[in-house]
Amino acid sequence: MPEKPFSQIGRDFREFYQKGTAALERQNLDYAISILEQVVAREPAFLEARQALRAAQIKKHGTGGGFFKKMIGGASSSPLLAKGQLALRKDPAEAMAVAEQILAGDPNSVMGNKLLAEAALGAELPKTACFALEIARRNAPKDQELTRKYAQALGAAGNVDKAEQVYLDLMQANPGDPDLAMEFKNLTARKTMAQQGYEALADGTGSYRDILRNKDEAVALEQENRQVKSEDVAGKLIADGEARLAREPDNMRLVRSIAELYTQKKEFDKAIEYYQRIKASPVGNDPSLDKAIAETLSRKFTHLISLLDPSSPEYEQQKQAIETQRLEFQVAECRERADKYPTDLQIRFELGELCFKAGKVTEAIQEFQKAQNNPNRRLQSICYLGRCFAKRGMNDLAARKFQDALKEKLEFDDEKKELIYELGRVYEAMGKRTEAIDQFKLIYESDIGYRDVAAKVDAYYAAGGT
Repeated sequence: MPEKPFSQIGRDFREFYQKGTAALERQNLDYAISILEQVVAREPAFLEARQALRAAQIKKHGTGGGFFKKMIGGASSSPLLAKGQLALRKDPAEAMAVAEQILAGDPNSVMGNKLLAEAALGAELPKTACFALEIARRNAPKDQELTRKYAQALGAAGNVDKAEQVYLDLMQANPGDPDLAMEFKNLTARKTMAQQGYEALADGTGSYRDILRNKDEAVALEQENRQVKSEDVAGKLIADGEARLAREPDNMRLVRSIAELYTQKKEFDKAIEYYQRIKASPVGNDPSLDKAIAETLSRKFTHLISLLDPSSPEYEQQKQAIETQRLEFQVAECRERADKYPTDLQIRFELGELCFKAGKVTEAIQEFQKAQNNPNRRLQSICYLGRCFAKRGMNDLAARKFQDALKEKLEFDDEKKELIYELGRVYEAMGKRTEAIDQFKLIYESDIGYRDVAAKVDAYYAAGGT
């Protein structure tokens, strides 16, 4: 999700932001922080709100801190840092929320800002990462690893000139670092492509491979960065990776890269072999690894369906059989992960979704009741609980859940429309026609094309409703 400008923020949160910045100007810092924290929590891509929040927090807490303050802050934030690092690979948005909890107590926290930056990059918010790293560097100017992360974030954000200068400073301080040299080389290659490629591409006289003087380098960059690689390219990269792995047998990042390449080649069993190699290593206790294995096996089922003959009279039956097997596998695998990581609420939510899809409503209810304690999945979990109760004919409980969710949902977006629509359907099932149509009218007023609300509302008025 790229950063959102003010114009793309929903009206409710634009108004909240304006109230927060007005309070900041009046030096009403506690109120400004309270308001802006809500905006950032609901709109994590709204960088202007995060910048205003941090300005208010820094004004309140001061621009720095003595040794004693840093020691106290570090001790109190350690459990949150551990929680944030655990969330980082699974759910960057949750890690960003944890980072904000740390920064609420110490907005100058180097570790808190580093966590926010890493999570922001994971959520594809490079400008937010740059903002966090600028504060971190201010408080740890001699930390070269921090400076390197800053250069990477600048490049990702498109601020190539500034990134280039930061890399030059780093290379001057570390003249023999080959990784730094390679990062700088890739950055300058992208800069050259951006500066020189438009005219040739526009008049049809060249391609972006021609932009770089060294065409082999251009092809190599393309191969390394392309999201979906051709089988020939993937095969070459696998061969290169396996040759390198013979020299670096403990390089688990390389092992994972090879596994992903085998998945792209649809050689799923080979991919699993490499993933299992990581699981047997000291870094194998990783929830994201279990999820990657599950996704690989799921893609294998998808591939099996693609091999079926659509013209065969048995196609639908065969397809349904494979879909059923896949769902059964996904439920069993996710349940195993939930047992292995019982406090991971994101896995609980995934298991609830799969159980609901498989018709295991009672099990789904149990999982969503746990998952609703995850702030990033709370509303979705409550909505699913309402659906579960509705499926079991417990319409009063279902209505209550949808009403609870609507109280927490401020912005009138697609998620809120879905909650209103589901509440309307429950009222229909309860025979409360007036209450049901009132819900459908709320959607009709702003989005006449949403599902079948137009048909429902039009039929109501055609029947003499007022």
